[in-house]
Amino acid sequence: MKRGFDKPEFQMRVSRAQVEMNYHKLDAILLTTEQEIRYFTGFLTQFLESPCRPWFLVVPATRDPIAVIPSIGEVLMANTWIDDIRTWRAPNLTDDGVSLLAETLRGIGSNIGIPSGIQSQLRMPLTDFARLNAELESPIGSDAGIIQKLRLIKSDAEISKIQTACDIAGRAFARVPEIAKAGTPLEQVFRNFQRLCLDEGADRVPYLAGAAAPNGYQDVISPADARPLTPGDVLMLDTGLVFDGYFCDYDRNFAVGSVPTEVDAAHAKLIEATQAAFDVARPGNTAADLFYAMEKIVSDGSGGSEAGRYGHGLGMNLTEWPSLIPTDQTPLTSGMVLTLEPGIEVFPGTMLVAEENIVIRKDGAEWLSAPATVKMPRLEG
Repeated sequence: MKRGFDKPEFQMRVSRAQVEMNYHKLDAILLTTEQEIRYFTGFLTQFLESPCRPWFLVVPATRDPIAVIPSIGEVLMANTWIDDIRTWRAPNLTDDGVSLLAETLRGIGSNIGIPSGIQSQLRMPLTDFARLNAELESPIGSDAGIIQKLRLIKSDAEISKIQTACDIAGRAFARVPEIAKAGTPLEQVFRNFQRLCLDEGADRVPYLAGAAAPNGYQDVISPADARPLTPGDVLMLDTGLVFDGYFCDYDRNFAVGSVPTEVDAAHAKLIEATQAAFDVARPGNTAADLFYAMEKIVSDGSGGSEAGRYGHGLGMNLTEWPSLIPTDQTPLTSGMVLTLEPGIEVFPGTMLVAEENIVIRKDGAEWLSAPATVKMPRLEG
């Protein structure tokens, strides 16, 4: 697959943002996070993992974006479609790009927005943000939810990258019997699964969660330990691998040898729940509708799991808006990429979780991850 995007893709994103900015009477939007900057520029680098330098992108309402970045990023940014690149030597202990950014914003207008709602972040020191506001005619306000709204709907080019990430993970999951059996320490399974993902084409594996315990597990976020897999265990691996800047996020469960019939029955219910959500995942329904479709099956309408939600948005971040919870009335729209992630209690204190990735189309949903089989796969016990 071709890496990156063509220039018209970015121009389309900027144009959509500018329509919204003009409607909300914003002169520009200020962006500070890696994903937001990359969304409009294609500036892809792991260097922003370092927190020592701030990075800024200004998206005006009437012209192409302006990059205000540390000089170390000038060469890479010049390889994108962005022409206006303004730099300073960073880190600077007295003025880390604030004056340059303030000058840039003053030259555009006084009504500046910044992503401010749920799941937004400010990737610059609060003291510098306060200083920036003091140097402007008017304080920076909200972007009116524009960036969240834009990123909620993926283009076909974006969906293709997520599909590729899902395909890579699928091939790695199919090879789990090569690396996991009774006696294999869980931490070794984790390391080797990440190797499988890289071997199958992942650029990196920034997220891998999972568990292994008899008849199910108690949580799905703990790090792996040295405990060996034991007959009767259920092994769960949940991967968020990245291909060309886009995540997949789904899991698979494996039985080590034989497990009680209750475990297989619970797994089958999870598959039934994801299918139920898939069937109602179409424009005109809401995120909450997907929650209720799954909750009716896995908890008989009692309110869902303690995890708080049964899925979320997916894209340049591992988890994006919306959340599949009872109160999220976000309308489903063609181009939304979502995870379906129900959980079910097997026995008191043990549970199973399933997760799939889908995309909403105008006539319904499409699977991005090949759905798990009703019968839980077996590993050598």
